[in-house]
Amino acid sequence: MTTTDLNIKIKNLRELRRMAEELAAEIETAQDEIKAEMIAQNTDTLTGDDFKITWKEVRSSRFDSAAFKKTHEELFNQYQKETVSKRFCLV
Repeated sequence: MTTTDLNIKIKNLRELRRMAEELAAEIETAQDEIKAEMIAQNTDTLTGDDFKITWKEVRSSRFDSAAFKKTHEELFNQYQKETVSKRFCLV
């Protein structure tokens, strides 16, 4: 790939990311409007001809590794494992 080709690819990638951010904002706005309607109707489920939307509370339990590390640091370190990954960044 030539430098010119790479510059074109980077410019295209930046434009696609910008478009994705705009779409994400539009999606968030649409979701917020639907949620407002659900609140107005005092419901957690809406159905239509070809859709069903639910907006319900979900509870989950997660392991608090920070608290565990504070109280059992030696044991925490014993079971800690290192992972390796690659990160793609464009600045």
